Amino acid sequence: MSGGWTTGLLDCFSDCEVCCLGFWCPCVVAGRVAEIVSKGHTSCFQQGCLYALINSYTHLAFGITCAFCITCGFRTKLREQYELEKKPCNDCCVHFFCHSCALCQEYRELENRGFNVALGWERNASKNPGVVTAPAVQGGMNRQTDYK
Repeated sequence: MSGGWTTGLLDCFSDCEVCCLGFWCPCVVAGRVAEIVSKGHTSCFQQGCLYALINSYTHLAFGITCAFCITCGFRTKLREQYELEKKPCNDCCVHFFCHSCALCQEYRELENRGFNVALGWERNASKNPGVVTAPAVQGGMNRQTDYK
Protein backbone atom coordinates (compact mmCIF):
# COMPACT_ATOMS: atom_id res chain seq x y z
CA MET A 1 0.00 0.00 0.00
CA SER A 2 1.60 3.28 -1.10
CA GLY A 3 0.56 6.68 -2.39
CA GLY A 4 -1.93 8.50 -0.23
CA TRP A 5 -2.36 8.60 3.51
CA THR A 6 -5.07 6.23 4.78
CA THR A 7 -6.56 9.00 6.93
CA GLY A 8 -6.52 12.76 6.68
CA LEU A 9 -4.51 15.13 8.85
CA LEU A 10 -7.66 16.45 10.53
CA ASP A 11 -9.34 13.06 11.01
CA CYS A 12 -8.30 13.02 14.68
CA PHE A 13 -11.76 12.11 15.93
CA SER A 14 -11.92 9.00 13.76
CA ASP A 15 -9.99 7.31 16.58
CA CYS A 16 -10.86 9.07 19.84
CA GLU A 17 -8.40 7.00 21.91
CA VAL A 18 -5.44 8.07 19.77
CA CYS A 19 -6.80 11.62 19.63
CA CYS A 20 -6.92 11.89 23.43
CA LEU A 21 -3.50 10.29 23.78
CA GLY A 22 -2.05 12.70 21.21
CA PHE A 23 -3.57 15.72 22.89
CA TRP A 24 -2.89 14.87 26.54
CA CYS A 25 0.29 12.76 26.21
CA PRO A 26 1.97 13.64 22.91
CA CYS A 27 5.29 12.36 24.25
CA VAL A 28 3.82 8.83 24.30
CA VAL A 29 2.50 9.09 20.74
CA ALA A 30 5.79 10.58 19.51
CA GLY A 31 7.77 7.82 21.24
CA ARG A 32 5.62 5.01 19.90
CA VAL A 33 5.66 6.34 16.33
CA ALA A 34 9.44 6.89 16.47
CA GLU A 35 10.08 3.34 17.67
CA ILE A 36 8.06 1.76 14.86
CA VAL A 37 9.31 4.10 12.13
CA SER A 38 12.94 3.64 13.19
CA LYS A 39 12.40 -0.14 13.30
CA GLY A 40 13.49 -0.35 16.91
CA HIS A 41 16.63 1.79 16.62
CA THR A 42 14.96 4.42 18.81
CA SER A 43 13.02 3.26 21.86
CA CYS A 44 9.62 4.66 22.78
CA PHE A 45 10.94 5.60 26.21
CA GLN A 46 14.03 7.35 24.87
CA GLN A 47 12.14 9.35 22.26
CA GLY A 48 9.27 10.13 24.63
CA CYS A 49 11.67 11.49 27.26
CA LEU A 50 13.56 13.54 24.68
CA TYR A 51 10.26 14.93 23.41
CA ALA A 52 9.09 15.84 26.93
CA LEU A 53 12.42 17.46 27.79
CA ILE A 54 12.58 19.57 24.62
CA ASN A 55 8.90 20.43 24.84
CA SER A 56 9.01 21.63 28.44
CA TYR A 57 12.38 23.42 28.21
CA THR A 58 11.63 25.35 25.03
CA HIS A 59 8.13 26.21 26.20
CA LEU A 60 9.46 27.62 29.48
CA ALA A 61 12.44 29.40 27.91
CA PHE A 62 10.89 30.79 24.73
CA GLY A 63 7.13 30.54 25.18
CA ILE A 64 6.78 28.13 22.25
CA THR A 65 7.50 24.45 21.89
CA CYS A 66 10.19 23.14 19.58
CA ALA A 67 9.31 19.46 19.91
CA PHE A 68 8.21 19.52 16.28
CA CYS A 69 11.91 19.71 15.37
CA ILE A 70 12.40 16.06 16.34
CA THR A 71 9.02 14.66 15.33
CA CYS A 72 8.96 16.03 11.78
CA GLY A 73 11.96 13.83 10.94
CA PHE A 74 10.01 10.70 11.80
CA ARG A 75 7.13 11.88 9.60
CA THR A 76 9.61 12.18 6.74
CA LYS A 77 10.91 8.64 7.38
CA LEU A 78 7.34 7.30 7.52
CA ARG A 79 6.49 9.00 4.22
CA GLU A 80 9.63 7.59 2.60
CA GLN A 81 8.99 4.05 3.86
CA TYR A 82 5.46 3.98 2.44
CA GLU A 83 5.89 6.42 -0.45
CA LEU A 84 3.31 8.79 1.00
CA GLU A 85 2.55 12.22 -0.38
CA LYS A 86 4.04 15.30 1.22
CA LYS A 87 0.62 16.59 2.15
CA PRO A 88 -0.66 19.19 2.87
CA CYS A 89 2.83 20.78 2.94
CA ASN A 90 6.41 20.24 4.16
CA ASP A 91 6.70 17.81 7.11
CA CYS A 92 8.16 20.40 9.48
CA CYS A 93 5.38 22.85 8.65
CA VAL A 94 2.76 20.18 9.28
CA HIS A 95 4.28 19.45 12.69
CA PHE A 96 4.70 23.13 13.55
CA PHE A 97 1.15 24.20 12.70
CA CYS A 98 -0.81 20.97 13.41
CA HIS A 99 1.47 19.07 15.77
CA SER A 100 -1.04 16.90 17.65
CA CYS A 101 -2.97 16.15 14.47
CA ALA A 102 0.24 15.13 12.67
CA LEU A 103 1.27 12.78 15.48
CA CYS A 104 -2.19 11.20 15.52
CA GLN A 105 -2.23 10.82 11.73
CA GLU A 106 1.13 9.02 11.81
CA TYR A 107 -0.08 6.74 14.62
CA ARG A 108 -3.26 5.89 12.66
CA GLU A 109 -1.24 5.32 9.48
CA LEU A 110 0.93 2.72 11.19
CA GLU A 111 -2.11 1.06 12.76
CA ASN A 112 -3.86 0.94 9.36
CA ARG A 113 -0.77 -0.71 7.88
CA GLY A 114 -0.95 -3.58 10.35
CA PHE A 115 1.10 -2.42 13.33
CA ASN A 116 -0.17 -2.43 16.88
CA VAL A 117 1.77 0.71 17.71
CA ALA A 118 1.24 0.35 21.46
CA LEU A 119 3.19 -2.95 21.43
CA GLY A 120 6.41 -1.42 20.12
CA TRP A 121 8.76 -2.69 17.46
CA GLU A 122 10.02 -5.94 19.03
CA ARG A 123 6.57 -7.34 19.81
CA ASN A 124 5.24 -6.36 16.39
CA ALA A 125 8.21 -8.03 14.73
CA SER A 126 7.75 -11.26 16.70
CA LYS A 127 3.95 -11.41 16.22
CA ASN A 128 3.82 -10.60 12.54
CA PRO A 129 7.19 -10.61 10.75
CA GLY A 130 5.56 -10.00 7.36
CA VAL A 131 4.39 -6.59 8.49
CA VAL A 132 7.84 -5.34 9.42
CA THR A 133 10.05 -6.68 6.66
CA ALA A 134 10.39 -5.57 3.07
CA PRO A 135 8.69 -7.76 0.45
CA ALA A 136 10.87 -10.39 -1.18
CA VAL A 137 12.20 -9.58 -4.63
CA GLN A 138 11.45 -12.26 -7.18
CA GLY A 139 14.55 -13.49 -8.97
CA GLY A 140 16.81 -10.63 -7.96
CA MET A 141 18.86 -8.70 -10.46
CA ASN A 142 20.28 -10.63 -13.38
CA ARG A 143 22.70 -9.20 -15.85
CA GLN A 144 23.45 -10.98 -19.06
CA THR A 145 26.64 -10.12 -20.76
CA ASP A 146 27.80 -11.41 -24.10
CA TYR A 147 31.53 -11.14 -24.35
CA LYS A 148 32.76 -12.26 -27.74
